[in-house]
Amino acid sequence: MATLLVSGDLAKAEDVVQTALTRLYLAWPRVRPDTAYAYARRCVVNAATDERRSLFHRRERVHAQLPDVVAGEEPGGDEARVLALLATLPAGMRAAVVLRYVEGLSVTEAADAMRCSEGNVKSQSARGLERLRRLLPTHTYDYA
Repeated sequence: MATLLVSGDLAKAEDVVQTALTRLYLAWPRVRPDTAYAYARRCVVNAATDERRSLFHRRERVHAQLPDVVAGEEPGGDEARVLALLATLPAGMRAAVVLRYVEGLSVTEAADAMRCSEGNVKSQSARGLERLRRLLPTHTYDYA
């Protein structure tokens, strides 16, 4: 989930999870056992959102090595395509889509994790799916 929330960057996802675990550890005495999983999920969503807002994220990134793939060539096939498409969505929209359709949370659970209203989750996920559908190439199916 963290990898999808930060647009497929594994290093950022590891940082987000580490931040979330630190916050969870500090709040552990106040966390009720029956809501621990939901609280942990909220910590991951909040850490991903905070990471995206950070000043360092907005700076230009310089890489020491060139990528091993030719420009336009996508490594990993469908998974890389989905990550690239999710990266085009704004953070809130991406969070709603990931929580609802990847994690399989209900609207209420997603709203709790995102700290927003259920209506916001519904509209963000609907708009996100619509954008993804527009960006996805149309598939033709042969029913013969």
